[in-house]
Amino acid sequence: MNYKETLFFIGKCLTISHEEENFLSVAKQIKQQEVDWDNVVKVSTAQFVFPALYCNLKRRNLLSYLPEDLVSYMEHITHLNRERNLEIIKQAKEINSLLKENGITPIFLKGVAFLLQDFYHDIAERMVGDIDFLVSKKDILPTISILKNKGYFEFLSEAILLLDHRHYPRLKNNDGIAAVEVHTEMTKVGYRKEFNFSIIEKSIYQQGLLNFLSYSDQLALTLISIQINDLGQYYKTISLRNSYDVFMLSTKVNSLKAISNFNKLFIPLNNFLAITHKVLSSKKIIFKRNQKAHKYFISFDKIISNAKYRESHAKREKLKINFRTKCTIIIRSFYRKDYREMLYKMIINKIQFFL
Repeated sequence: MNYKETLFFIGKCLTISHEEENFLSVAKQIKQQEVDWDNVVKVSTAQFVFPALYCNLKRRNLLSYLPEDLVSYMEHITHLNRERNLEIIKQAKEINSLLKENGITPIFLKGVAFLLQDFYHDIAERMVGDIDFLVSKKDILPTISILKNKGYFEFLSEAILLLDHRHYPRLKNNDGIAAVEVHTEMTKVGYRKEFNFSIIEKSIYQQGLLNFLSYSDQLALTLISIQINDLGQYYKTISLRNSYDVFMLSTKVNSLKAISNFNKLFIPLNNFLAITHKVLSSKKIIFKRNQKAHKYFISFDKIISNAKYRESHAKREKLKINFRTKCTIIIRSFYRKDYREMLYKMIINKIQFFL
């Protein structure tokens, strides 16, 4: 199995608890011993879906066809992730209680939101990095003050807080397992008119004592996170972790309808729906079939089919993005103090590198 075949196999595996046709295809491939499990482990681990892969295979009683040592390893990693997620849930609930006691309502986002909503069959399925939550702009400074008084600190000592950044620099507490990102925005500057606090505020829903975006807005944010914030639209790569989130959300809402009101955001978000639909082979993921989505998939397919091209494309796009970023910093430094500070720090670091 090459990289593309492995990617598509894992993608199908992530849907087998919901899509019978994919289950039959995956089961046949496994039973006929057509799977390169070394590649599957490598790619699923890099894509942060290894526990999700295990949980889906277990639910459909396919583990008995896998090598015993692989099953033991999968069980071990999934157990570790389950224990970590239980700690993250506990930490997030403590933050929620702390802020609500002070009149602030956090809206949990992304991975931690899925855990808190019991979104998956097993909380071990989702690998989570940080605890992300959103507050209104008027609440950001009080929120940071409350967290710091509770022992949270900025662990990246050289972090510069740009006025237009999506979130405050990451905070950590020595008693907590996860870092915390406090957001006032959910996307990059150029897209905020279409997706911001005032827009999502109308459809926030409460589950117990916790608050979340609507399912449609969660789906939109999942797409925005990979395509806009992580620059996936330029790199034309797939994040199976995001794709799995999109798939699960698509079992609850119409994926195309969730992005239909966007203008500038529509094309990049629809593009990711298109490649996720293909890689996961899922009928539940609906996208607009147009020329732009078709061209995007052709480029994506070329990237995942050729390792040398994949590497050169990534390097080329990284150079372009770095150039655009530096130009933006220089231009904004003429009228923004925070950008001047960042530019100064970049210059000092460059000088120190050559000394």
